[in-house]
Amino acid sequence: MRGLKGLDDVISVNIVDWHRTQPKGWAFSPEKAGCTPDTVNGCQALSEIYKMANPDYEGAWTVPVLWDTQRRTIVNNESSEIIRMLNSEFNAFCRTSEQRQLDFYPEELKGEIEELNAWIYPNINNGVYRSGFAQSQAAYDEAVMALFDNLDKAESILAGSRFLAGSKMTEADIRLFPTLVRFDWVYHGHFKCNKKMLKEYPNLWAYTRDIYQTPGVADTVNKEHIRRGYHESHQSIEQFAITSIGPDLDFMEPHQRETFA
Repeated sequence: MRGLKGLDDVISVNIVDWHRTQPKGWAFSPEKAGCTPDTVNGCQALSEIYKMANPDYEGAWTVPVLWDTQRRTIVNNESSEIIRMLNSEFNAFCRTSEQRQLDFYPEELKGEIEELNAWIYPNINNGVYRSGFAQSQAAYDEAVMALFDNLDKAESILAGSRFLAGSKMTEADIRLFPTLVRFDWVYHGHFKCNKKMLKEYPNLWAYTRDIYQTPGVADTVNKEHIRRGYHESHQSIEQFAITSIGPDLDFMEPHQRETFA
């Protein structure tokens, strides 16, 4: 959302180490490719930033974090709420007038977007985690079947329209994309979501490439961070922290989704 709205110059981004360890949690490791130092507060770990915002904080140290550099506190740490803020609350700072006019949560589609989010988040975004971290066969079966039932549902919708809510990209597409772009690299094998690969869904796979090829999106996707972050951080799943080779995926292959427009 930050890239799509042209906010790169006014909202900086620091990227934590893809390898999350306990008890330290997310750390800053600028010596690693694609990682950065904390250029705002000079902290070594994300936990320190949470403590800066609230010295009594005892909750989880999660990403992303939207930080207020003037008030020196955390504004929000929930991705779905942050992207909605970026969609509308920083329009005065968008790089171009075209980006300022982009609205990924338009009034006339709010109801449909909310309906999409209501089944995509629990069954797909969170469904891969419910499958991967299931601790019983019954829990896994329930989660993984719901996951693929809803991937089938999305595949059917995308057979008739370029994006989930019609001809224009919306918040619902932006929320679904991270799960799809990671699917064949990590969720299919690491989380046992292996009934089908994403690339076996003709519409979902082309749709994922369509979003990836949208200016501002590809720069936010780091294959090695995705692959190594999952395989090497979840030792309850992968005891020896071995990153699998994964499939070769060409996200720049022509998608031909523009024909729906």
